[in-house]
Amino acid sequence: MTKQFVWGTEKRYNDYSTYIKRTFGERVQKISVNAGFTCPNRDGSKGVGGCAFCNNSTFNPAYCDTAFTIEVQIEKGISFFQPKYQAQNYLAYFQAYSNTYGDTKDLINKYEQALANPKVIGLILGTRPDCISDDLLAYLKNLQKKYYVAIELGAESTNEETLKVINRGHSHEETIDACHRINELDIPIGLHMILGLPGESRSQILHHASEVSKLPISFLKLHQLQIVKGSLFANQYIKDANYFSLYTADEFVELVIDFIELLDPRIVVERFISQAPADLLIAPAWGIKNFEFVAKVEKRLKVRDTWQGKAL
Repeated sequence: MTKQFVWGTEKRYNDYSTYIKRTFGERVQKISVNAGFTCPNRDGSKGVGGCAFCNNSTFNPAYCDTAFTIEVQIEKGISFFQPKYQAQNYLAYFQAYSNTYGDTKDLINKYEQALANPKVIGLILGTRPDCISDDLLAYLKNLQKKYYVAIELGAESTNEETLKVINRGHSHEETIDACHRINELDIPIGLHMILGLPGESRSQILHHASEVSKLPISFLKLHQLQIVKGSLFANQYIKDANYFSLYTADEFVELVIDFIELLDPRIVVERFISQAPADLLIAPAWGIKNFEFVAKVEKRLKVRDTWQGKAL
């Protein structure tokens, strides 16, 4: 007899597609939007050069370009996804840079350009923990009366020293504070974590799972460290590749499983890896697609007879 886990499915982790169907009653597709924002550690208010791992070009699909208005990006996104998935409704995913950073009136104007399309039923705002103002949160709370709203925070690490090494420009304490402020308004929170950042041991990486589990978040995105062209890490990699401890795909499968064994079962796992475009990726070049990696994880979960939260 197949076991059903506490999150209500037979999958060995609390998966995002089930969360979406449970929330909306159907498949809903994200459409990425590039609204032309920047970040406080790029514009000089906190730093310059951006995070050491970052080249935002790795995030944007072809239709997602500031040469197009937000309305046109939404239309192009719908045209791109509709033949593939037959989705009826969409979420505008403001992804590139910090999408809650700027004048509140300007932010609201850009969000409402996306919401003007009748097929868009909500917003997902990718941002930083240090870019969440109270007045914007008040607006988003009110917006929830008509639309789905979620905020994704790039935390990347729970280790303060690591955050300095990667030029992140904010502390883990700010991540904790932002999560609690957002959660007080019942706005779903997603968190991004990069596994394998320089200087972090395996035990430190697994400790992130315990720290993340303390936070009132709804879903989690895991990423392997990728060295991409145009990033500060790319320059460092050319000088000294041994500075980095990059994982093979099979090694990362085992790390991910060890990680989610320590993760609170209530947290939805949205992704295990990210996938930089081949023309920008320097290392590690695994040569596998996201869905192929997921299949590897699911196979190993069965072989190891383990599941999310088992080690708690």
